[in-house]
Amino acid sequence: MGADREGSARGGPARAVAYAALGVVLLAGCASMPDSGNLQDVESTPRQDTQVRVFAMPPQQDASSTEIVQGFLEALTSDDPNYDTAREYLTRAASKSWRPESQTTVLANGPSMQTDPRPATREGTGSITYTLEGSRVATVDAQQAYTPADGSYSRTVHLTKDAKSGQWRIDSLPQGVVMGQSDFQRNYTSVDKYYFASDTSAGQSGQPAAVADPVFVRSRVDPTTQLVRSLLHGPTTWLRPVVRSSFPTGTALKKGVSGLAPDDQNQVTVPLNVKASRIGPAKCSEMATQLLFTLRNLTPTVDSVALQAVNGTRMCDADERQAEATAWRASTKRPEYLYFLDGKHRLVRMATGTTGTTAYAVPGPFGAGTKPLRSVAVARDERTAAGVSSDGSALYVTSLASDGSLGDAVLTSHGATEDDRLTAPSWDARGDLWVADRNPAKPRLYMLEQGVGQPLAVQIPELNGRIEDVRVAADGVRIALVVDKGGKQSLLIGRVERTGSDDQQEVSVLELRSATPGSEEVTAMSWAGDSRLVVVGREQGGVQQTRYVQVDGSTPDGPAPAALTGVLAIAASEDDRVPLVAKSQDDGIVRLPSGDQWQKVVKDGSAPVYPG
Repeated sequence: MGADREGSARGGPARAVAYAALGVVLLAGCASMPDSGNLQDVESTPRQDTQVRVFAMPPQQDASSTEIVQGFLEALTSDDPNYDTAREYLTRAASKSWRPESQTTVLANGPSMQTDPRPATREGTGSITYTLEGSRVATVDAQQAYTPADGSYSRTVHLTKDAKSGQWRIDSLPQGVVMGQSDFQRNYTSVDKYYFASDTSAGQSGQPAAVADPVFVRSRVDPTTQLVRSLLHGPTTWLRPVVRSSFPTGTALKKGVSGLAPDDQNQVTVPLNVKASRIGPAKCSEMATQLLFTLRNLTPTVDSVALQAVNGTRMCDADERQAEATAWRASTKRPEYLYFLDGKHRLVRMATGTTGTTAYAVPGPFGAGTKPLRSVAVARDERTAAGVSSDGSALYVTSLASDGSLGDAVLTSHGATEDDRLTAPSWDARGDLWVADRNPAKPRLYMLEQGVGQPLAVQIPELNGRIEDVRVAADGVRIALVVDKGGKQSLLIGRVERTGSDDQQEVSVLELRSATPGSEEVTAMSWAGDSRLVVVGREQGGVQQTRYVQVDGSTPDGPAPAALTGVLAIAASEDDRVPLVAKSQDDGIVRLPSGDQWQKVVKDGSAPVYPG
């Protein structure tokens, strides 16, 4: 963060401290230190190859108070597992009370240092205070959950000079760690850990639905063991009310275990404590499935997971086939077809594996054009579809079979204009259908259980604005909403909670949080992974762009989709083997194969969707 910090952190002795903190890495890349040439600003912790580890240097003898603070901040960005070097900059009492794992604060450009102007804090007095300042971007809490943040950051660091040694040390500091965004991106990686939806099952199989819970782990500090510990500790606070873990309460890694990694058979063996010793085969299979889904998200080459009892005996194991037989996970279910509306507002489809541009009408009334459609959603099993009439007033549900009948509308909106009527519908994997009515006189989010029966009004106590678009996650416990307030469209993620009996079920969407902080206009969105969405929108003063976002509001690693102008709608699957598809204002239906550019499919088409 030396280049991030302003004022005294630029040039001179302060810059030398920044170099010293990176000595291991910098010296690995050069034979000697140049003694001539112009000074240049560099990143405090330059981006390194993922295999290169950065270690901090301990405080230098007779270092100034400024150098002590700078060295400490640099040490926070190193790959020191337990921050042992950072603690060398603290007094013994401060080190004992400091809890670096309690929170990570991410600043836009790292903390700047300001000396407290009060006379009593001058260096000659043996006591001095610095204020660390910056613009907040996010926080990562003790559960490793990411939360976007804004506003200013201001915390004080106090130093004293030891009477015997004459060395400056920090004796008072804020809990947690703080670093700039570039250092955070180098040090941390986002990974999904997996639990099971507590009151939902997927499809006709009755399997529990796997739910992704994204967390951030330090990417070069034994991330596999970190991730397993996080999984065993339980879901993050936001997700906990709607998921369950198959690990018994108190389950942890066997004492002393670290360095978990795949063996030469690409299997990870996980030794557990005594709390997991009395479980049956079915529960053990679910535990192994949670671990396999989680570890493959971090290391895709992992083929299987084995659970080991405290006495060293094997409890059970799971490979990909066994895990998919145990639980339903959206990103492993490749859709059979891509669907969209043709120029006559009929529902057509093409196989996801094809590279052609010919689409065929679906069987049943939606393909026959019995009722011209404006938007559509196809159930996850691809046997049923829901469509909104061309004027936006009526929602129909019908079978995708040649003998299907249209029947009456299952929901009607009385909004005065098309834009004040029904949004596009969306299905979850348990077979429930979701849609919003934008009628200003009676705006509502509705759920139709199994797509039939009386629409159930969903309670959203925190909603402040009008819902413009709805996409429920396959797991049925998370929902993405585009909400308009005062002309600004935001993408919010809510938690779906169901209470009551089947006959008198109540459904609520709670704890809405932004997935696109800073966006002013969200034009279109779609789920594009177990915890990822693809979003079309623009930030204040910017131009329209397509990008990926995580449900926690962070930006995932990897490139954004290729640029495309005039996007009116976008479709993605949780399975990333199928291409993105969009409706372009100029080119009609277009698709984006992996690693390629956008390609035209058909000029005259609209409302592209994958099942969901």
